[in-house]
Amino acid sequence: MKASPVAFVTGAAQGIGLAIAKRLAFDGFQVVAMDRQADVLRQAVKPLTDSGLAIQAAVADVCDRASVHQALLTQDGVDVMVCAAGIYNDARFLDLTEQNFSQMLEVNVVGTFIPAQEAARRMVSGGRIVTISSRGALGGTRFAHYVASKSAVIGLTRAMAMELRDKGIAVNAVAPGFTDTPMTRSAPPEMFAQWEALEPRGKAASPDEIAHAVSFLASPQTHFITGQTLFVDGGKSLGGLGI
Repeated sequence: MKASPVAFVTGAAQGIGLAIAKRLAFDGFQVVAMDRQADVLRQAVKPLTDSGLAIQAAVADVCDRASVHQALLTQDGVDVMVCAAGIYNDARFLDLTEQNFSQMLEVNVVGTFIPAQEAARRMVSGGRIVTISSRGALGGTRFAHYVASKSAVIGLTRAMAMELRDKGIAVNAVAPGFTDTPMTRSAPPEMFAQWEALEPRGKAASPDEIAHAVSFLASPQTHFITGQTLFVDGGKSLGGLGI
C-alpha cells in the first residue's frame, strides 16, 4: 500500500496555519504541524488527532535552522512544505525602528527561507512549496515593515520557483487579504470592525478560505503552476481604500 504523502506546515498552532494543516490532513496528507508555541500547538493538534486526522505536532522555530531540520527528520521525506509562520504589528513609518524592521524581516522572510530550503533539499520531483505572503505586499499605511517583508516573500517565491523548476518542484505563494485570525482579533473590536467594513464583501475571510487555496497549490494535479502569487482577498487587490 502506498504511503500517504507528507506535508509540513509552519505557524500551525492557530489561525491560517492551523486551518491549512487541518485541510491538508483532510486531503489525505500525513501532516506535521510546526510551531514554536509548544503548549498552544499541542492543544490545537490534539482534537484533530482524536478525530482521526493524520496530524502530529513538531515544536520548531522557523528562524532556527537546527530545529527546523530536526522537525523534518520526523518523516522519511517531504512532499509539501507550507511556510505559514509570520508576525504582524502596527507602526507608522516615521516611528519604525531598526529593531521593528529587522524582526519583521527575520520572521517573515528568513522564517520562510529556512523551512523552504530545508524542505527543498529533501524533496524529489513533484514536490510543492507554498509560501504565505499577503495582500499587504501591494502597499498600505501603518505597516511599511510588514509590506516590505511580504513583498520579499513574493520575490523569494519567484526566485525559488525558477531555481527549482528543473527539479520538478513547484513553488507558489498565497496572498491572503484581511482574515479573521487570533492575530487580527488582537486589535480592539472597533478597529477590527472598521477593517472588516472596508472589505468588498463586508467581512473578513475565514482561515478555511485561505486553506482551500493552499490545498489547490499543494495538489499533485497543479504541477504546471509555479512562480505564481494567488490573491485570496475577495477582490480587494483590484482596488479600493484602506488596508
